[in-house]
Amino acid sequence: MSTQDPAEADRSFNRSMLVKLVVVAALMFGFGFALVPMYRAICQITGINNLVQRDATAREAKNTQVDMSRTISIEFDANARGPLGFRPEQRSLDVHPGEVTTVIYEVSNEQARTIQAQAIPSYAPKQATEYFKKIECFCFTQQTLTANETKRMPVVFVVDPKLPKDVKTITLSYTFFELNTPAPVVRGTAANPA
Repeated sequence: MSTQDPAEADRSFNRSMLVKLVVVAALMFGFGFALVPMYRAICQITGINNLVQRDATAREAKNTQVDMSRTISIEFDANARGPLGFRPEQRSLDVHPGEVTTVIYEVSNEQARTIQAQAIPSYAPKQATEYFKKIECFCFTQQTLTANETKRMPVVFVVDPKLPKDVKTITLSYTFFELNTPAPVVRGTAANPA
């Protein structure tokens, strides 16, 4: 009958546990890297978080029938996060469904440094989202603004004539935010005196 030394049994158990923990950590690390492409694939399949794809092409928009019997009021809203000034040049506009329309938004970098920024659109009422077709929009790409630069950026859109008759007003709202926010500077600590 062989008895194993208790110290040797503990070392064996510890080695076994270490191997298991290393394998689990490696799997978790790999899963973290796999999440990004999985997220993109899921978003592409479901159409969620689709910021860079046009809703309609100019050709598709020109092929729609303009419904002159209806008028939809489009309201424009702008919100900025960070060191940006952001506003639509006009607050509202009446359009006919099927009519290609252009509006201008203005964004200003109020900092003395270059920034990267992105605009995210949203719509109200929510049911109007699928009927508001952007042909060209600054929200399709990231924007680079140099120090104290101001840009005028167009949004070309068409409201699908299939929009339900009970929707009389659509609000197009953009939130513009800085992508490369600098890390805050900590002052007054013993290691970094003010």
